[in-house]
Amino acid sequence: MDRRLGHEWDEWNGRPLPRGGDFSAAPGLFFRFAALTIVAATAVVALLLYLIGPRLGTLWSPLPKALWITLLALAGLKTLYLGLLAGSYYGGRNLLPERLMERGPYLQLMNYTSLLARAFGTRDWVEHAAIDVYNTLAERRGRRVGKGELLVLIPRCLSKQALDGVLEIAGRYEVPVFVATRGQLARRVIRERRPRAVVAVACERDMMTGLRDVAGKLPVLGLTMQLPNGPCRDASIDLTQMEKWVQGLVSGGGPQSKSQRNPTA
Repeated sequence: MDRRLGHEWDEWNGRPLPRGGDFSAAPGLFFRFAALTIVAATAVVALLLYLIGPRLGTLWSPLPKALWITLLALAGLKTLYLGLLAGSYYGGRNLLPERLMERGPYLQLMNYTSLLARAFGTRDWVEHAAIDVYNTLAERRGRRVGKGELLVLIPRCLSKQALDGVLEIAGRYEVPVFVATRGQLARRVIRERRPRAVVAVACERDMMTGLRDVAGKLPVLGLTMQLPNGPCRDASIDLTQMEKWVQGLVSGGGPQSKSQRNPTA
């Protein structure tokens, strides 16, 4: 199903967003909610098993015990995985390959944690923290691509200052920029251009959906926005961070001077 970017804010009541639309949060918030998500999921399954276990036992007497052992083993593996994630983030070194971390199960953990955070009214802060953890893990891979192999995806709701800054950075490093208005258009341009890496800009809510759709297929770095005038209008971004990512991803590293870009100037 196609998504209109910004549809996650359809229920917005028009009031000013908290902290001027800046949902920055410490990474520890994500890890706390991720641990709570694992506990909650395990508890729900345990309750279900407790209720239906006797009936399952009439089908095959060892079945309830086998299911309890499986549940405990899975809970232990999830706890170990979260520990490896935290160790990777805070230890400064990724302890698992990307397919087992930021481009693998972590994407699902982010989404399940987001679902739980909505019940506590902390969705945007938890999502921001989760995206920061994701970006840190992804950036450490030290990936390099050619100028034509990097794609910058931006929404239409950037302020003029932010848009001009993005275009200036893209021109300086000679990388293409695409303004995405719908999820389907973003996926299509990725399919057509076949980039080897993407730098995407979006609010926390759209970024979570985009990472879930794309990050498992190709490397993505996600830059979240500040929303001082509410969602989907005049958003601002950290242009310094964007340039750092673009420069780090593009092979050869540095920007071209104006004379290099236009020898006749």
